[in-house]
Order: sequence, then structure tokens, then C-alpha cells
Amino acid sequence: MTSRTHETAHGAFGRIGVWSGALHGSRTDDAGRRAIAEAVAELEELGYGTLWIGGSPSPEDATAVVAATRTVTVATGILNVWSHPAEEVAARLTALDEAARRRFVLGLGVSHGPLVPRYKKPYSAMAGYLDALDAATPAVEPGERVLAALGPKMLRLAADRALGAHPYLVTTEHTAEAREALGPDALLAPELTVVLDTDPDRARATAREMLAGYLRLPNYTANLLRLGFTEGDFEDGGSVRLLDALFALGGAEQVKARTGEYLDAGADHVALQVLTADEGGAGLPLAEWRELAAAFGDELRGDR
Repeated sequence: MTSRTHETAHGAFGRIGVWSGALHGSRTDDAGRRAIAEAVAELEELGYGTLWIGGSPSPEDATAVVAATRTVTVATGILNVWSHPAEEVAARLTALDEAARRRFVLGLGVSHGPLVPRYKKPYSAMAGYLDALDAATPAVEPGERVLAALGPKMLRLAADRALGAHPYLVTTEHTAEAREALGPDALLAPELTVVLDTDPDRARATAREMLAGYLRLPNYTANLLRLGFTEGDFEDGGSVRLLDALFALGGAEQVKARTGEYLDAGADHVALQVLTADEGGAGLPLAEWRELAAAFGDELRGDR
């Protein structure tokens, strides 16, 4: 790692962040882009340490969020390496001014075979992409990037050639295993999906609607099978056991406690994705972001 160390990254990311697939200015109109800019500015004021632009964003989406904020760390969660050539991504980062680039982190992932027709040899594809970023002028250095790593090989690559790992849809057990695989110095910043609903059955129904799509992707199901779940846990949108292991369900204080379990398991930072029944995760859940910020209080940027 070069431009960031584990210690400086910990401070830059904070303990708690927001992950949202709705921060894509390139997929909306002018009114939508204004709403995104206003939302990310408020998230910064609320004290969240990092804003993760989820759902395979473009470089343009990332630079727009950086431009709409002043001090918060902005990260892609994740940029699809099959869709954006490394040389073009490096050129876009070069266009950022120095202060903006210091608070931007390039999250990279290999996506999934069913979604990418030319998908093959994901580990080799990622290693080659990192080679191209290293060779760019100027380079996108290891300390400026994180990898969406689940399995042991990709986790080792994240430790060796990036700031660390940003796993998605994982349990606390995976977090503990990832910390061991990464070693003590690499950043570990898992995503955690949140349903703020104190009715357990209704909260699980909301979670199932979202999870069903991911259970069709073999990268996720293979990882869950490694963790001890069975094919039976994948039926009908996910068993209760699976849902309770993957999501934070309940009121804000319950979400806070669940987040603490990931931090205790070895995460440096947890990226919270708020899922709502009416929006299916596609909107800007400002009320829920405010409620969580109030519950976490001073812990958003500080140590627990």
C-alpha cells in the first residue's frame, strides 16, 4: 500500500457509512441529479464517514458525488471491471483536483457470470485490471482502491494489491474469516443491508424480495455454502436463518447492535444499505438515514 496506510484509511472511512444504489446521476434526469446532490450533502452533514455508490456505478456517477460533497470519503461499490477500461477510469481520476482525489476510493469488482456475457477467469481479469491501473499515468495506486472480495484468493489479492476488501452480502462469520485472510493491516469494509421495521415478519418479507435476485448469482451462493448454509436455505427467497444472518432487521438500536457485531468480528467500517418496502431499495431513504444517524450519534466518525 502506498498512498494510504491502514491507520489513515481507518480515519478517512470512519466506522459507519452509507451504501446506496440510488446515487447514479447518469441514470436520471436533472431533477434526479439535484436530489442526489442534496442527499449526499445531507449525509455528509449527518456525519457518515463514507458514501458508497452501489449498483455498478460509472466514473461519472462517482465524480458527481465527489463534486456535491466537501470532506466525506466517496467510494464506488463497485465499479464493474468488464464495463469500464482501466485506462479510461485512470484518466477520469486524473481529472479530479488533488483534494477531491484524496477522498475518493475506487471500489472494483468482477460482477457475475450470468450478468456479463464475456465473464471468465475473474481472478485473472482483476489482476490484469490492477496491472493496467499500476501502469497508468499517473497510476491509480493500491492505496486508492478496494476490491469486492468474497473468496480466499480475491481476499489475498485485496490485501496484496489494494487498500483492502469491500465484501457484499456477508455474515459476521465471513467477516471474521475475511479479517484472518486479509491480515491485520488491510481495510475490511463489508456492506450490511438494513430493514428498519420492528415487525419481524414484515421485515423479513422486505429482505426476501431483495435477496431472491442475489440467490440466482453463483458467486454469492457459493460463498454462503462455504459458510455452512445449504441449498434449502436458498428456497423461497431465503430461510429465516439466512435472512437473520445477512441482514440487520428491526429498529435503529437493533441495527446499531447488529452493526457492532460486524465491527467486533473484525470490520474496520460497515457500509449500511437501507432497504425499504415501498422503494425496494431504489430511492433515497432520507428519513431512515436520519434515524440511523441519530441512533449512532458520535460513533459515525469516531471509534466505538
